Amino acid sequence: MTQAIATGAAPSGARAAQQKRAGARDRLVRRLPLLPALIFAIVVTQIPFLVTLYLSTFGWNALRPGERRFVGLDNYAAVLTDARLRAALLNTVVLTASAVLVSLVLGLGLALLLDRRFPGRGVVRTLLITPFLVMPIAAALLWKHAIYNPTYGLINGLLGGHTDWVSNYPMVAVVATLVWQWTPFMMLILLAGLQSQSEEVLEAARVDGAAPRQVFTRMTLPHLRQYLELGALLGSIYLVQTFDAVFTITQGGPGTATTNLPYEIYLTTFRKFEYGEAAAAGVVVVIGTIIVATFALRVISSLFRMEEGR
Repeated sequence: MTQAIATGAAPSGARAAQQKRAGARDRLVRRLPLLPALIFAIVVTQIPFLVTLYLSTFGWNALRPGERRFVGLDNYAAVLTDARLRAALLNTVVLTASAVLVSLVLGLGLALLLDRRFPGRGVVRTLLITPFLVMPIAAALLWKHAIYNPTYGLINGLLGGHTDWVSNYPMVAVVATLVWQWTPFMMLILLAGLQSQSEEVLEAARVDGAAPRQVFTRMTLPHLRQYLELGALLGSIYLVQTFDAVFTITQGGPGTATTNLPYEIYLTTFRKFEYGEAAAAGVVVVIGTIIVATFALRVISSLFRMEEGR
């Protein structure tokens, strides 16, 4: 009896092991086509980052190439205590927060407009999306020369006078350019949120006597909360890396009025030639971006879970 049970269990165990090997082989076959993309991503992103980490532990000035020495975490200490880098960090926060918040407010207004039916809505939507499709350097050049120029710029042409907007209001000039380019992005995200809202629920609220303001504040805004968070987080991830607008419009000036972290890293590398310090600053920026991206991924995951639960 015992021998028969053992004999029957052996083939069963063999079949389970065979099925496990077959499952592992199937998973490998399914994932194998992704291997070239994975290798490419590692080569393009991870290897340069590891090299940057390595360089950040050295004191290396390109003007003295023979004096490269290991300094450990001294470059990180310099990055976190340097007055220029602290100013650049503050400018980065102000620039990113201002551009994201204003873009969200304007994007919400445009999304509410496009959520209504009116003749030519498709054309208007296409025109409003266009600024987001313009290359950042081209957008910065357009605003610097066609809009801000004190002699022939559009603003002075409309208002009169010869105000040098870039020199007098440098941060506002950069933020306005970024808002013009990123408002369509926010608009698309919020428009998707508005169109996912149940029309039956809104109609029931109106039938019950809710005013348009009450419908918006008590139903639409709570529904859009996660879409607003998603737009803010994704916008922050991209805008914290802004370089084109700062370099093209203000060159970080006057003084350090608009110098943000990416531009300060550029100056540290190509003006001061401090490669180790620039690498450490780059690592700090990457870590900050990863933190923001982690929150963005959590918001996206919660959106997917909410959609699946409907």
